[in-house]
Amino acid sequence: MLVEHALTGDSTIAGGEGWWSKVVGPGLGIDTNTHFVVAANILGGCAGSTGPEDLEPFPALTIRDQVAAEARLADHLGVNTWTAAIGGSAGGMRALEWAVSYPERVGRLLSIAVGPYATAEQIAWTTIQNDMVRVGGPVDGLDLARRVAHVTYRSEPELAARFGRTVQDDGRWAVESYLQHHGTKLVNRFSAKSYIVLNNAMNSHDLGRDRGGLEAALQRISARTIIAAIDSDRLYRPGDQQIMADEIPGCEQLDMITSMYGHDGFLIEFDQVNALARRLLAD
Repeated sequence: MLVEHALTGDSTIAGGEGWWSKVVGPGLGIDTNTHFVVAANILGGCAGSTGPEDLEPFPALTIRDQVAAEARLADHLGVNTWTAAIGGSAGGMRALEWAVSYPERVGRLLSIAVGPYATAEQIAWTTIQNDMVRVGGPVDGLDLARRVAHVTYRSEPELAARFGRTVQDDGRWAVESYLQHHGTKLVNRFSAKSYIVLNNAMNSHDLGRDRGGLEAALQRISARTIIAAIDSDRLYRPGDQQIMADEIPGCEQLDMITSMYGHDGFLIEFDQVNALARRLLAD
């Protein structure tokens, strides 16, 4: 099966450093005792597959381009059909695109915390971040962009409960310090050039483009499907995902992950994600 990572993730999904180590592994929702799991670094990123640090000028990419590259990887590996394509956020975009572009090659589909297209608000946030990187450079600009992004990834109730109006001994707001920490972390591990390329690819996400509209595109999906939203997600709102749950033939309902953590809930609510994966993969 294919597990797709999100914007700044990579192919390390299991084990001690794995970003989904509590979902992918022996006896977990994606059980590696039962399934052979493939995770590929995204085209345009900076963790292995070709990206703008390797090739200049680097071409503009769409989600469909990235999935077409993954299809060539599957061909190379001799994989004709994935048991399942699974992903959240930008990974969900690619899982969905797999199911629409290659319906005969995807047996089951789990998409978490992403809609059928990039909305105006999502594009607004990513273009602001890209401009921050362009103006501020690969260190200060990426740092600021990540801080802005991280606010959209969490929820106001979580930030209020976790930080409130607390001021640290060094004079910084606690929430300010938290965001600065995450900005610095990303600068130390990620390419600013890839950040722009991948944000632009995410903005291209539109399942209905050149396919006769969204409904026609969703009708192409033949996989047994679970569409899951996060109730506190203010970036990828559940209503947009309801459209997919209603129109995909193999989807029974919109599943809701209950979380105070906002969009990042798919990386935190392991018990609920495991339950979704087990249900998807049950015979």
